[in-house]
Amino acid sequence: PTASPSPTPILGVPLADLRRDHPSVKWRAYPSAVLPVWVAEMDAVPCAPIVAAVTAALQRGDLGYAWGPPLSQAFATYAHDTWSWDVALSDTDSSTVVTDVMIGVSELLRLLTDEGGPVIVNTPCYDSFHGFLDAIRRRPLHAPLTESGRIDLDKLSDAFRAATARGERAAYLLCSPHNPTGTVHTREELDQVAARADEYGVRVVADEIHAPILLEGSFVPWLTVPGSESGYAVHSASKAWNLAALKCAVVVPGRRAHERLHEVHTHGASHLGAIAHTAAYTDGRPWLAQLLRELDANRHLVAGLIADHAPGVVYRMPQATYLAWLDFRALDLGEDPAAFFRRRGKVALSSGPDYGPEGRGFARLNLASSPDILREAFTRIASCLD
Repeated sequence: PTASPSPTPILGVPLADLRRDHPSVKWRAYPSAVLPVWVAEMDAVPCAPIVAAVTAALQRGDLGYAWGPPLSQAFATYAHDTWSWDVALSDTDSSTVVTDVMIGVSELLRLLTDEGGPVIVNTPCYDSFHGFLDAIRRRPLHAPLTESGRIDLDKLSDAFRAATARGERAAYLLCSPHNPTGTVHTREELDQVAARADEYGVRVVADEIHAPILLEGSFVPWLTVPGSESGYAVHSASKAWNLAALKCAVVVPGRRAHERLHEVHTHGASHLGAIAHTAAYTDGRPWLAQLLRELDANRHLVAGLIADHAPGVVYRMPQATYLAWLDFRALDLGEDPAAFFRRRGKVALSSGPDYGPEGRGFARLNLASSPDILREAFTRIASCLD
């Protein structure tokens, strides 16, 4: 029988089209001579059911304020089907739709800690964690990951102990899967995290925005871990379906998390965002399945490109996310290799030091581009290393 034709690539948008048609921050932050492979937005053909849902809403003039329950239910169904996470109906009823993940995280941390109070993060961590903690006047305490990018339970215990030593209310901002390393935390690790959080009375807020972008291993939702019941998880379809422009997220409380979620600011959630995210969770799964196959191919492609063009770079293929955390320390390029490559090679990666002290000598690469763009990026990187 004749083989079925391959589907049109999701990550196959030509460079010229991206430069012409995408006036987003990724393509406007640097001069046109610079190839951007930095910020976490994808160079992707959009998901057709999402386009149809948003277009239909625009055409019928459905432009009011967001109504959360349909999105909460769509997420609960997706969580059950994808991770065997039974978000109970009571949890769905009490979940809260918010503007985006970081607004949800920030407002939860306002509820769970006091001004000037401690919030533990695993460094290197998503660079926006630092800015948001500063904006809400919370004090970050670092619990560095291991060299292999895993949670260091001893350092986490030390941070929990320091955070609670003076009787302050403390929270742990867990990034799962982890950005920038792409690490997927195991159930055994999370069991230990829960035990230590319970021992020290630390409340946990899990940023699980990258959970649908799983390339290997098993994602364990925080609220399925025994002992997590007083915590919160924040989810969004924005990373997996490339919906940064259609802001929306869902806050899910644990069964013993009794804070008044109406105090979390919800008025900024986008109605079109909620429509788009609902369509993603319900009708966007085939698109996501194809995307994951392409991202898996890209992470292996990058391994080959590094071997061919930059053999001194240490690269552990991400288990999740579409982000590659590249270790340039052996090449002696200084604390911020991304600055070196922007200047010398006209290629923009994300600067490692922005993710914390442990990011010195590192840079983050966005894998969610066409193979041709990734090849061009490493051609430019190699030109700087000759």
